Order: sequence, then C-alpha cells, then structure tokens
Amino acid sequence: MSDLISLEDIHKIYQMGDVEVRALRGVSLTINQGDFVAVMGASGSGKSTLMNIIGCLDRPTRGAYHLNGREVSMLARNELAEIRNRTLGFVFQNFNLLARTNALENVELPLIYAGVPTRERIKRAVASLERVGLGDRLDHHPSQLSGGQQQRVAIARALVSSPKVILADEPTGNLDSRTSVEVMALFQELGTSGITVVLVTHEPDIAAYASRVIQMRDGRVASDQRRQPVRAVVPPPLEEDVEVAS
Repeated sequence: MSDLISLEDIHKIYQMGDVEVRALRGVSLTINQGDFVAVMGASGSGKSTLMNIIGCLDRPTRGAYHLNGREVSMLARNELAEIRNRTLGFVFQNFNLLARTNALENVELPLIYAGVPTRERIKRAVASLERVGLGDRLDHHPSQLSGGQQQRVAIARALVSSPKVILADEPTGNLDSRTSVEVMALFQELGTSGITVVLVTHEPDIAAYASRVIQMRDGRVASDQRRQPVRAVVPPPLEEDVEVAS
C-alpha cells in the first residue's frame, strides 16, 4: 500500500488575544491507502485540529503535509477547495443534510459544485445511494428518514465524487448502538474497497472497528497502534421493530 497522507513535523499555533495556543506540537504520521484509522483523545488533545488539517480546512503553522503525493499545506484557497471536492469526502455527526431537498438532491450537491452535467450527476448520485443501501429512498426527505438512514445519505454524498479519503467526525454520535454498527460495517467495507477512512471518535467501542488507533494528547501523538479490528456484524432487528415495519 502507498502512503496517501503524510504529515511531517506539523505544528499549529492559534493566537487568542495575548495567549498563544499550541494545538499541535510536531505531529508526524503516514496513512496508507485503504487504512481505517480512528483518532481519539480528550477535548483539547488536538484531534479536531489534526482532522481539519488533513481535510484541508486549516493550514499548519509549520511542517509539511503531502496528500496523494502533493504538498498541499501552502496551496491557495481555490486549490484547497478543489482538492476537498475531488479527493476528500466529509461525514459529520449532525449529518448536515438540506431539509427541503430529497436524498438524491442532497447527494448530488458536490457534483453540482464540480460542474458535472445533470444526466451524469443523477446517474452517479443514484449509484452512490444504492451503494449504501438506499436505492429505494431516493425521493425521501431527511424528515422521512431514520437517523441511520440520514447518516447513510451523508456517506453517499461523501462518496459521490469518488474520493480517496473519507473524513468522519463523530459520525455515530447521534445514533443508537445498532445503527452505529451499521455505519461501522459500511466504513469497513469502504476500507476493503481501497478508500481510506479517518474517523474521529471519543468512544472506544467505535474505535475498536478500526484497524489502527491514534491517541492524541496535548497536541502530540501519544500512541499509534495497529490491531485486528472488531468485525462489524449488524444484529437482527428487535421484535418491536419488525412489528412496526410490517
């Protein structure tokens, strides 16, 4: 596997009035294509700052960041926006779906920004929703979908541009345990297909589904362990769920 993400001595310093906040203090790591990485740490540990830099949403104060072989830390805003749209997919805790548009239209959005023609855009959005098991929910609005289904729409939206990396920030934070396993099963499947998944979570049971766990502390990598992940097996629905569905 090739290095897809390479961070070399990354520092991030924020100036808060007269106070200097050192969010990252010399972080160096590489992430390979197809890795499923969980990033953990307490509030203020630097995990969110690290995710923002990997996602080209923020720049390091110093250090080098190579994404897919390209040094990206000093690129112009429009170049970073293009990289975010073509190379990276984002999944958030609160889904960030547009309430007045259906699932298909929500998934189409990144392709609209990329200038993809309408017919191709619809074709790719349908395929992306089918990939996450929502081919029969194309016309449903977020209010007509369960939390798990809304998150799968969000994942389909992240996948529609054929990204190399999916960045997921607490994606199970608003989901019940069964639905969380469904989402983790989907992420594991994406990793098997060659898509790199970087997941921020504070839940050890969610991190257990990743093949690599990075612990952040005080702006540094405290530990970085590869391990055999727990296989995400979705339990059968409860009896009351079956009754409601029927």
